[in-house]
Amino acid sequence: MITGQAKESFERIFRKAAQARLPLQSSDTCEIVPIAEAGTGATRDTQVVVLTISSIVFRLLLILHFDENDSARNYFLKDAADQSFQEAFLEICNLCCGAMNQELLHYFPDLGMSTPYVLSARCLSYLQELKPDFLSSYSITIDGSVQLAATVCVCADAPIDFMADMSAIEETSGELELF
Repeated sequence: MITGQAKESFERIFRKAAQARLPLQSSDTCEIVPIAEAGTGATRDTQVVVLTISSIVFRLLLILHFDENDSARNYFLKDAADQSFQEAFLEICNLCCGAMNQELLHYFPDLGMSTPYVLSARCLSYLQELKPDFLSSYSITIDGSVQLAATVCVCADAPIDFMADMSAIEETSGELELF
């Protein structure tokens, strides 16, 4: 139900959002590499942050995989000593999903976005139960030392075909949108 062009568009929108919002500073690198099988690379301590973007025609799950280890804590907490790792990381994940939501609004006018929630990565094996029309996972390395992963899962309720125009670069500071 999702055309190849639309799948490529979802992927480009994810990549743009991840590269813009996951690194804390614009000078930090963000390498994104596809993973052959969705949900691979999880350890028994791996957790995931799940965010949902919903429209009339689809439900998109953005799932960011993380291990709360020293490199992740040092990176995401360096400027937030009064915040817990989970609070800081959830804020970053929310900004990433918000950037995807903003881009998708150009093509789908009625979108809703969930608040982030944390689950065990063991739940990833159940994604196939949703019967996704698009499922793709990525390995993410930030600034050469922070390892994350991401899964984009899209379930369509109607045919989807669009071509995301990624030529225009929009800069926003992550302002809050009120509905």
